[in-house]
Amino acid sequence: MSKYKCIIFDCDGVLIDSESIAIKVLVDMANDLGANMDFEESLINLKGKSLSLCMDIISERIKTSLPIHFEQDYRINSFEAFRKDIQPIKGIKDVLQNLDVPFCVASSGPENKIRLNLEITGLLPFFEGNIFSCYAIQKWKPEPDIFLWAAKTMGFKPSECLVIEDSVSGVMAAKTGGFDVFGYTEHDYNNELEALATKTFDKMDKLLEML
Repeated sequence: MSKYKCIIFDCDGVLIDSESIAIKVLVDMANDLGANMDFEESLINLKGKSLSLCMDIISERIKTSLPIHFEQDYRINSFEAFRKDIQPIKGIKDVLQNLDVPFCVASSGPENKIRLNLEITGLLPFFEGNIFSCYAIQKWKPEPDIFLWAAKTMGFKPSECLVIEDSVSGVMAAKTGGFDVFGYTEHDYNNELEALATKTFDKMDKLLEML
């Protein structure tokens, strides 16, 4: 039996294969403004970062403020791309169907984005009523607030929960909050999570046996 009483999943890159889609949209929009950003480098540099921080990085590269409607346009463009190309992480449905403890999702994205992508990939029924967005509390990873809020609402202490994350900022947020955290490394391009996470795994179908 697992020592964990609750599992807290990150969304992007853990439940749904969305980060490359989102970052491509962001890079294309940034490059239209003259940012000259490389997509492969951006996959590494922007992964797990809040949109606000990504926008700050773009603004620094173009040496001026972003257009006032940049975030709104990004949401429109990225939602369109998600509807076309989004897929669940391979093996995640089997994991969710076989978990015998409560679980939830805690993500840096706005709730409408979380719900859209979970719905498109058929995962929304697993998380209905247990969706936690950083936008609701205006606190973002690597601050631990989103995980602390999720654990408290689910009725558990951090020591009773396990966080599943795929980014450095997410792993650090979990550790700061007092959580064990398993790092999902399938897209850990610089092998950064092994030294930070409680444990790591590179295929979702390994998670159940680890628990």
